[in-house]
Amino acid sequence: MGARLRWRKFVSNFMLTMTGVCAFVSVIVLFLILGYLVFNGGTSVSWNFFTKLPTPVGETGGGMANAIVGSAKLLLAASLFGVPIGFLGGIYMAEFSGSTIASIVRYSADLLNGVPSIVVGIFAYSLVVLPFKHFSTLAGAFALGLMMIPITLRSTEEFLGAVPRMLREGAMALGASKWKTISTVIVPAAYRGILTAILLALARVAGETAPLLFTAFGNRFWSKGWGQPTASLPVMIYTYAVSPYEDWHRQAWAAGLVLLGLILIINILARTILSRGIAVPRG
Repeated sequence: MGARLRWRKFVSNFMLTMTGVCAFVSVIVLFLILGYLVFNGGTSVSWNFFTKLPTPVGETGGGMANAIVGSAKLLLAASLFGVPIGFLGGIYMAEFSGSTIASIVRYSADLLNGVPSIVVGIFAYSLVVLPFKHFSTLAGAFALGLMMIPITLRSTEEFLGAVPRMLREGAMALGASKWKTISTVIVPAAYRGILTAILLALARVAGETAPLLFTAFGNRFWSKGWGQPTASLPVMIYTYAVSPYEDWHRQAWAAGLVLLGLILIINILARTILSRGIAVPRG
């Protein structure tokens, strides 16, 4: 009996140690990537990097102001397209759908979320680039918006489902209609979770390159309006990283550091909002 107890303690301590080591390695990988980016690109992040356009091929210096603005435009337009569809779809899933329809939509959303980004880019290219015969900011936003829909939909459904049932019953007992209950009670109660889902969806698509190669393409100058090709940080990183110019490599590291920092900030903000829990409305 004593030998068996010692063996169980050994297995328990061994597994505890292994899980701790794996957790430590997971954190170390993130810090190694961040440290490597800081080491290679930290010295290249300057005011000119954020305010200047890229220099002609072969010349040193310049910046990626056009790519930073282009990424912001792409994310804004993608949010305006993907977030409302995912949000309203999540409301339907949580409040109106039957079990059969809900299962089909969930399965479809999960499949769409798992589709490789390059396939989404090819689909968007066939749908919104070929018919108009040119690349554009809106085409890139369409591709990114498609990738945001399943994330927003599934997250919205889960957070709405976490709202206590007594809130629904109380509102309807007071004579509120179904939509009145949803808009004034359920959604306000889950807004922190929904906002977190939107931020995480933004972080998910902010670093995508393949869809933008097929849709927004790229631009070494300022992109006027929404119907012209536009630069973006992920595409600029790819273009500069595979180039034969040392100065471009240096700027690619700097752009990678800026992009990773942006994604980290979005994730930290999302976690901070989510940590406050569900906001129960008071009236």
